[in-house]
Amino acid sequence: MKVSHRLEKWIIHMTRSMKLRSKIVLLYCLIVFLPTVLLGAGAGYMTLHIVRGNYMLTVKEAVRQSAQSIEFRKESYDLLATRTATDGELISRLSRDYADIYDQLGTVEYVDRSFLFTSKYLPGIENFRIYHTNDTLVQDGGLLWKPEGRMLSGMVEREWYADRLARPEILLWTNAADDKTRLVVSHKILNTYGDVYGIVYLLLNYNEVFADSFKHPFDGAGDLYIVDENKQIIASSVPGEIGSSLISSSLGRYWHSPEETAQAENGRMLITQEIRSGWTVAALVRLDRLEEQSTRILYSFVGGILFFLLLSVFLIRVLLKNIIWRIRKLGSRMTDISEGYFDATVKNRDDDELGELEVMFNSMSSRLRLLVEEQTQAILKERELSFKALQAQINPHFIYNSLSLIRWRAMDLQDDAQIRTIDALTTFYRLALHNKVNVTRIRDEIEHVKAYLEVQQLRYPGQVFVEWEIEPEVLDFYTIKLVLQPIVENCYLHGAITNRGDGFIQITIGRIGDTVQFQIFDNGKGMDKEKLEKLRNGTYTGTRNGFGMNNIRDRLTLYFGPEGRLEVDSMEGEWTMVTIRIPVCEESPGIQRGEGAS
Repeated sequence: MKVSHRLEKWIIHMTRSMKLRSKIVLLYCLIVFLPTVLLGAGAGYMTLHIVRGNYMLTVKEAVRQSAQSIEFRKESYDLLATRTATDGELISRLSRDYADIYDQLGTVEYVDRSFLFTSKYLPGIENFRIYHTNDTLVQDGGLLWKPEGRMLSGMVEREWYADRLARPEILLWTNAADDKTRLVVSHKILNTYGDVYGIVYLLLNYNEVFADSFKHPFDGAGDLYIVDENKQIIASSVPGEIGSSLISSSLGRYWHSPEETAQAENGRMLITQEIRSGWTVAALVRLDRLEEQSTRILYSFVGGILFFLLLSVFLIRVLLKNIIWRIRKLGSRMTDISEGYFDATVKNRDDDELGELEVMFNSMSSRLRLLVEEQTQAILKERELSFKALQAQINPHFIYNSLSLIRWRAMDLQDDAQIRTIDALTTFYRLALHNKVNVTRIRDEIEHVKAYLEVQQLRYPGQVFVEWEIEPEVLDFYTIKLVLQPIVENCYLHGAITNRGDGFIQITIGRIGDTVQFQIFDNGKGMDKEKLEKLRNGTYTGTRNGFGMNNIRDRLTLYFGPEGRLEVDSMEGEWTMVTIRIPVCEESPGIQRGEGAS
C-alpha cells in the first residue's frame, strides 16, 4: 500500500499543472493507444510469417498433386506402348519369314484384332502405328507400317526410325518436329536377346493429354513445366517453350541441383518434384501473389488497428461527454433560463459531484418554471375575465324582459313575422349572453347561428339563400362560443351580400381525421389584397361588438393552441371563404397553459 500511495502522489504531482482534457488524453495514450499499436504490430508480423509459410506449403502441395496427375497420365500411355511392344505373339510374328500371302494376312488380322481398339481406350491418341523392317511382311496402312520416304511428325520415316534405333532408350517421349503441341511416344519391340524387330509409334494431342494441368496453373501466379531426363521441356504452360531445351528456356536461369534449397530470385521461386519415370515437374512461382496477400493482410491489420483506435477515441469522447460536456451543458441550460426558457433541465446520470450539481440545477429550473406558470395563469385569467366582461356589457335580464314585452304586444296584434323575429332574437341572446361557460357543443353553436340567420332572413326576405352541409357525427363535439356568428355577420355587414339579389351563404361543418373543419362561404363583394393580407397576418382591426377576426383567432389559440387555426381567402368582387380548424374535442376543452400570454 505504501508503494501504491507514493506512486499515486507522484502521478498527482506530475499532472498537477495539466488540464483535465490533457490528463484524459495522457491516460488514453498510455492505456489504449500504445498497447494497441504494439500488440497490433506484433500480431501482424507473426501473421505475415505464418501466411508466407502456408502459401509456400500450398504451392508445394499443388506441385505435388500436379506431379501425381502427370505421372498417372504418363504411365497410362507408357503402359499402352509397353504392352504393345512386349506382346510375345507380336514379336513372334514380326520376326518370322512369310512364304505366302495367307500367313501375312493372318498377322495383319492379329494385329488389327489385338491393338486396333486398344488405342481407343485413352484420349488424345491421334495416330497409332507399329513400324517393322521384315521384308517378307507387308504394311497394311492401318497399324503395320514400314519406314520409307514418307513424312512422320516432321521427319522422314527412315530417318526417324534410324534415329530411334540409335537412341539407347527403349521407351521415349519427344515432341513432334513439325508441331510442338504433338507428343511422340515410341517403344522398341525387342525379343529376349535384345534384338529389335520394330518400334511402336504413338502420336498424342498435347492439349488433350496435358492441357488441363497446364491451363492457368496456380491461378495465374506461376508457370508449370515438365522436364524429361534429357533436360528437354516436354510440356509447359508457356506455349512458346514447349519442346525447347532447359538451358535455352526461361526456366534455365532458375534451375538448381536437387540438393540446393529453393530460393527466391527476381521475384520468382522454382519448386521441383521428380516422378518415377525420370521426369521432373517444375513450378516457377511468381511471388507477387504472395506479396499481394501480404499487402492485404497488412492493410487488414492496419485497418483493424485503426478501427480499435477509432473505437478508443469514441470511448474517450464518451468519457469527455460524461465530464466536460456535462459541465458545458449546465452552462448552456443556464443560458436558456436567462433567455426565458424555463423548461430547461439536465438529465441526472451519475451519483457523482456533477450529478449533485445537476439535481440542484433541475430543482432551481423547476421552481422558476412554477413561478412563470403562476404569472402566465394570472395573465390568462385576466384575459378570460376581460372577455366575460365584454359579454356582460349588456344586461341579460333587461333584454329578456324587453323581448318578452314586445312578444306579448305582437301576439295581441297577431303579427306572426314579428313573433318569429322576437323568438329568434330570444334564442340568439340566450346563447350569446350565457356567461358561465365559454365553450359549447357544435349543435348549440349552429342553433345560435340559425337564430341570427332567421332574423336576417326576416329582415331581407328572399335576398340571401343559405345552404347547410353538416355531418351528424360532429354535433356533439365541443367548440368555443361565438365562433361562427361573427363570421356570418360579416357576410352581411362587410360582404354586402344583400345587395347582389342572388346572395348565397354556404356553411359546411365536417370531420377530417382528428380535426373538425368549419367553412363559411359567401358570394359577396369579397375584399382587396391589402385587406386580405391584413386579415391573414392579424393586423386588421375591423370589428363589431368586440367580436372581430382577431378576437376569434386569439380565442382559438387560447383554447386549442397551435391546433386552432383561422384562414381567410377571397377574390375581390366575387367571393370570400373563411375556414376554421379545431381538434376533435369529445370533452369540454380548457384554456391552454402558457398559450396566448404575452
